[in-house]
Amino acid sequence: MIVCCGEALIDVLSGDGRHDEQSAPGGGPMNAAVAAARLAVPSAFVGRVSTDAAGERIWDHLRRNDVDVRACERGPEPTARAVVGAGPSPSFRFEGDGTADTALGAADLSVFGPGRHILHGGTLGMFRGRTADVLARLAQRHEGIVSLDPNVRPAVIEDRDRWHRFHRRWRSACDFYRASDEDLAWIWPGRPTDACAEELLAGRTAAVMVTRGERGVTVYTRTGRLDVAAPSVDVVDTVGAGDSFVGAVLASLWQLLGADRTALDAVELNQWRAIAQRAAAAAAITCSRPGADPPFAHELADHLSLQRLLAND
Repeated sequence: MIVCCGEALIDVLSGDGRHDEQSAPGGGPMNAAVAAARLAVPSAFVGRVSTDAAGERIWDHLRRNDVDVRACERGPEPTARAVVGAGPSPSFRFEGDGTADTALGAADLSVFGPGRHILHGGTLGMFRGRTADVLARLAQRHEGIVSLDPNVRPAVIEDRDRWHRFHRRWRSACDFYRASDEDLAWIWPGRPTDACAEELLAGRTAAVMVTRGERGVTVYTRTGRLDVAAPSVDVVDTVGAGDSFVGAVLASLWQLLGADRTALDAVELNQWRAIAQRAAAAAAITCSRPGADPPFAHELADHLSLQRLLAND
């Protein structure tokens, strides 16, 4: 299955003068797990979820979306909160001292039975608390495909060196790497995107996707690169768009390859184009509604069908 590991928290969408404050379960890896599950592929979340009221809300959200939670931990630590300002370019404030997402004690995938899985991580769980070391060790010993979305949150990163240490550990195991152009500018200041992708592909990574918002997606592999346009959409907000994108990519890879990492290098550029187009459509649908609300399989299929019809007119 697709196993997404890291933080689950509460996103608080602050009011904009016309709308009241709203809150919903969130967190990059958890959103990706929900996105994959809604696209009808087996999906699991691995992390530590609080037993407080907000944690119960997260737990219900995961189970309601058919995300497997058997490898999760529960604990009395409070639930982290990410306060996101409303609008197409949201502001971000984090409240997460001593929270449950930082306190994961172990990550054992044997509960899912034999077989390889696609393992995905990034965002806050990659570097915060004892969770960071637990998940880095899991990635480094994992035998299936490993996916990383750094999803950088500068406002939360107090120790840049620590962040880079964990980023390097994940990179050493990473087969698929997704980042926004803003992420790369923070990770490798002043370096062109092509050079960042070249460095990633010089290691174990077989494919890199760089998302550029309304300017689309660039896909890099060892055999070449291609650009995919972003679908036109009326943006409500961008919360969860990148997570929906990643969840859709992982769902496509699972359907195409299972979790066979040796087969990634054989994926052709035209196949990566189709994967990126599907993921960009999933992100666009998420942007068209408030909060991290990724599409279901039938919604994505309808959206792609409409795009094809418009393209043929």
